[in-house]
Amino acid sequence: MATGNLGCVVIAVDDSEESMNALRWALQNLRLRSSTDGDTSAELGSFIVVHVQPPLSISAGLNPGAIPFGGPSYVEVPAFTAAIEAHQRRITDAILDHALQICKEKNANVKTQVVIGDPKQKICELTTSLSADLLVMGCRAFWPNKRIFLGSVSNYCINNVSCPVVVIKGTS
Repeated sequence: MATGNLGCVVIAVDDSEESMNALRWALQNLRLRSSTDGDTSAELGSFIVVHVQPPLSISAGLNPGAIPFGGPSYVEVPAFTAAIEAHQRRITDAILDHALQICKEKNANVKTQVVIGDPKQKICELTTSLSADLLVMGCRAFWPNKRIFLGSVSNYCINNVSCPVVVIKGTS
C-alpha cells in the first residue's frame, strides 16, 4: 500500500505492542510526498507520532502504572501532583523512546507530539488540526465484554475523524 501523495500521516502510540506494530506497519508500507514527486508547490510529507497522556487524576496517584518497554518494575506511589506528573512524563518518555527506536531501525524521520486528555478525543482533534491525510493506530484484542466497558479508541476515531483510518489489530 505505497502511495506518494500522503502529506501528513498521524500514528497514535501508547504502551501497547499493537500501537508499535501499527507504527512499524506505517513506516514499512506508506510512502510520503517527496520533493521528487514533481509538484514543487506541495509540502513534503511527514509522519507525526502522537502519544496522548491521560489527564492527572487522584486514581493516577493511587495506581500510577508500570513504566513500559523495559522501564523499572518497582514504582513508588506518588503523593504529590508534581510526582504524578513526573511519573507520567517517564511513561511518555519510555513510550516515545521505544517508538523513536523503531523509527531509527526503519531509517525514518518523524516528528513527535504529546497531548494531554482523553485519547479518543485528542487523537481526533489533532488529526483534524494537522489536516492529516491518514491516521494509523493499533487496536488491542479485548474480549467483547471488556470493550463494552472500556470503549474503543480506534472505533471512536474511525467514526469521528475526518480522514481515512488504518487499524492494525492485535492477535492476543
